[in-house]
Amino acid sequence: MAAACSLSTILSTSKIPLSNLKFSLKTHQNSSLQPTALSRREFLNGSSVAFLPLLVSPPPPSLAKEVEVGAYLPPSPTDPSFVLFTATSKDTPALRAGNVQPYKFILPPTWKQMRVANILSGNYCQPKCAEPWVEVKFEDEKQGKIQVVASPLIRLTNKPNAKIEDIGSPEKVIASLGPFVTGNTLDPDELIETSVEKRGDQTYYKYVLETPYALTGSHNLAKATAKGSTVVLFVASASDKQWQSSEKVLQAILDSFEV
Repeated sequence: MAAACSLSTILSTSKIPLSNLKFSLKTHQNSSLQPTALSRREFLNGSSVAFLPLLVSPPPPSLAKEVEVGAYLPPSPTDPSFVLFTATSKDTPALRAGNVQPYKFILPPTWKQMRVANILSGNYCQPKCAEPWVEVKFEDEKQGKIQVVASPLIRLTNKPNAKIEDIGSPEKVIASLGPFVTGNTLDPDELIETSVEKRGDQTYYKYVLETPYALTGSHNLAKATAKGSTVVLFVASASDKQWQSSEKVLQAILDSFEV
């Protein structure tokens, strides 16, 4: 549970191309140090391993920076001022395993997709995860952040292929999933408003939360539904400063979420 609730990001390491390792330091006969070409044989037999910290420099910050979604996502057909993210099997381990049904939502074009730590992504346990995992995360420093969290249905009910209304009331569902909205705990008093939305045969529970002690932010909007063997939770979060200017934007993003 603690691992799933944590919002810290563990950056993945990068493989270093052999072509980047061009020079080593060798002692010349006159005891001066000169750069010498590193042969492939020397590299493979490990003769220059001791010098690797000197040879390899970290990637420039520009290579680690996420790209704005407007550079690669298509415009939303309902509102061209947003772009449309449609999750596919290429995006997450659970989608590749068929453990989550595809979902979609809109975003402002200035937002960026954030890395999800492997321990939080469910990659290590698919398709039999026992605890919730994070599917995707997006963020804008000025407007807030969103994440999609998925939970095994059996964690909330023993009924196979249950709909969200089969699990219980909106209050019962958020009581179970609340810590994955806030990143720590959820007090019942922090639940300000609940509502129910129907889209075809799919039911969604929607929530407005004021969470002053949450790790995710003091303002949270959430939306939950159940499909197949999974309950999917969409969360939009903001600080007090972000909320003042982005409340309507975050509400539009939340409203667009659909499984």
